[in-house]
Amino acid sequence: MQTVKTFVDRDSIVRKIWGKADTVLFIFAGSAAEFALNKAVDWLYFTGKIPADPIGRLFSTVTYARSIIFSDFETSLGAIDKINKIHKAVETGRNSVIPDWAYRDVLYMLIYYSIASYELLERKLTCEEKEEVFNVFYKVGKLMQIKSLPLSYRAWKTDYAYHLQNDLELSALSIDLFKQYKKNLGGFRYFILIETQKLLVSETVYGLLGFSRFSMMRFILPLYKFCRMIKLDGFLKAALLPNEYKPQVKALDIT
Repeated sequence: MQTVKTFVDRDSIVRKIWGKADTVLFIFAGSAAEFALNKAVDWLYFTGKIPADPIGRLFSTVTYARSIIFSDFETSLGAIDKINKIHKAVETGRNSVIPDWAYRDVLYMLIYYSIASYELLERKLTCEEKEEVFNVFYKVGKLMQIKSLPLSYRAWKTDYAYHLQNDLELSALSIDLFKQYKKNLGGFRYFILIETQKLLVSETVYGLLGFSRFSMMRFILPLYKFCRMIKLDGFLKAALLPNEYKPQVKALDIT
């Protein structure tokens, strides 16, 4: 029987990272903080979809990412092509072009928070595993025709540091987007989001958002890991998101 070619190897660390709901939620918790600070955040406000429903858009983004990571090669290419068409439609509607650096920034976030989230929840990754994470998203970036991508994990770290210093700022739109997070999540869940972000984001993001150094998640996380060991993590994950998203959260667990 012929083996179906997949975009990401079946035993890849990337599949392990993106195959667990809690890791995926942490990836997007961190990304939600950093992207709010991106100088290209105005593109989110052009269609109005993300500010109006940031959690719903999160799950839409997750669907695309996982279509790439867990599907056969042709299906993955189709998902990437659809993402390209969505971006082109937005550019046409605005009669402007999303800058290349903005595309790189989003790709860089997925690399950084994939590694940071897994290491926070599971274990430290080896140098080879980090390189593998980079390589998967590098392939995605090339197929999206993103220009000037670094060629290795080491080169990416240098470019990501440059991005953090040059492409981020705290703007009125940043503040508004966090207000929308709070509106959609409610006070308690928003508190958990912020406390989680404190454990994930870079020093630059930390400083721009004015986060305090103390995070309640340092005490909650060990308890969560214990609950995961005794299979109570599903209850906790469901409690941390609005009811309408519980089926999507449950569906995130693959491995």
